[in-house]
Amino acid sequence: MTGEAGRPDFGALAGRAASGVLWTVLQKWVVRFGGLLTVAILARLLSPDDFGVVAIAMTVIPLVYLLSDLGFSTYVVQVADASQRVLSTAFWYSAGAGLLLAGGLVAIAPALGAAFALPAVVPVLTGLAPAVLLVALASIPVALLRRRLEFRTLALQSFAAGAIGQGAAIGAAVAGWGVWALVLQLLVNQAVVLGFAWGAARWRPSLRFSRRQFGTMLRFGSNVVGVELVALVRLWAETAIVVSALGVTALGFLNIAQRLIQATQDLSAAAILPVSTVVFSQIRESVDRLRAGYLRALELSYVVVMPVMVVVAVGAPHIVPLLFGGQWGASVMPAQALAVAGIMTLGAMLDNGLFYGVGRPGRWLAYAVGVDLLTVATTAFAARFGIVGVAVGFVGVAFVATLARWLLVGRLVAASPFVVARPFALVAVAGAVSAAAGIAVMAATAGLPALVALAVVGAVVVAVHAGVVRLVLPVAFAETVRLVAGRFGRRPAAATVSAAA
Repeated sequence: MTGEAGRPDFGALAGRAASGVLWTVLQKWVVRFGGLLTVAILARLLSPDDFGVVAIAMTVIPLVYLLSDLGFSTYVVQVADASQRVLSTAFWYSAGAGLLLAGGLVAIAPALGAAFALPAVVPVLTGLAPAVLLVALASIPVALLRRRLEFRTLALQSFAAGAIGQGAAIGAAVAGWGVWALVLQLLVNQAVVLGFAWGAARWRPSLRFSRRQFGTMLRFGSNVVGVELVALVRLWAETAIVVSALGVTALGFLNIAQRLIQATQDLSAAAILPVSTVVFSQIRESVDRLRAGYLRALELSYVVVMPVMVVVAVGAPHIVPLLFGGQWGASVMPAQALAVAGIMTLGAMLDNGLFYGVGRPGRWLAYAVGVDLLTVATTAFAARFGIVGVAVGFVGVAFVATLARWLLVGRLVAASPFVVARPFALVAVAGAVSAAAGIAVMAATAGLPALVALAVVGAVVVAVHAGVVRLVLPVAFAETVRLVAGRFGRRPAAATVSAAA
């Protein structure tokens, strides 16, 4: 994977990155489609309160995950030399921290239940505690697989974990386990991931722990932890505001809308993102390659994700009842607003990989602090207008955050903010035209069955979007077609990422 004078062989890197992107596309489609299907089934078997309680518990669990990892897995992915000493030091910290934090979560669960004024969350937090240790033990093997661009292995691992976990959840829900069906799904999923990761990584830790390496990783990881910690604090604040102002049921409706948008992002351009940190770390020594690769990845991401989000925004009145049932009608308008915000936050996900890949997590931390403070303030103000007001507030925050990112990224890749903004601006034209066409078709098909109407709306939006993109971004359109048409490892797909690298 190295060429002359130790420099990366960009042809080989491009081919492996293309294969990684395509396998991740397949992974996201299979896992998220299965997840959506499972949520659709569970939404008919469980209540909004069940989803709301788990949503509250899951505002705590990611913090524990974060402390057990401390950003070391991200360090392993991008470091120039991942030696046995580095890997073993990272693993033994994660294993020890995971064990202590799982026990600590059980101990403080009653206090957390009191803080949320919701006793039902206490047993759920206790039941989720073993997942902390499972995630901690899997973190370094998974990081090694990502570092090696073994996304085919990661995809197969996700298929198995998702299928087994979802099957367990549905079976438990049918048996009347209630909220415990959702707890069981997470535990089973993480257990399968752990087993597959250790088998595939072909690595075992040595009994070595380096204080010097720990210090180096801690300096890098503290910024990664800072970003995630700020996001978690923001999530806690949002949850507390929504529950306090609107109640747990409203949180359940908002959570369903958020799950729909997250799944939609994962079914589209988010498939590129897991590869981005690795690829950017390989080309960071050349600012010209870095700038060209980033801009091309941004174009391709927007081209792919825009029509999907437009379909969700326009078709949400059909999508939500079809997937989750008529009782979730209050989630429709929040889903539409979050779809608009999701188009802009796609760039934030790619920028996150960029800053981590070039070893500048501190800059991303400063950005994250500002954006999350704005988000909490906006949520506090918008809650008086209900969950729709909260979702619309997210759109406003996403717009302001996007402007800030254009400035930050421009400085990093030595380009003007207008150059960085150009991909979004051009694809947004296609998004606006396709949205108008979708709205018109939605009105014209009002008398048709919901599934038929949604299929027609989707076809029109995609066709109009493709036609406009072909006019305003012909190179990105051609590369997207080659990426979609290419098979794993074949030359067309490699050529696509080669242009980006």
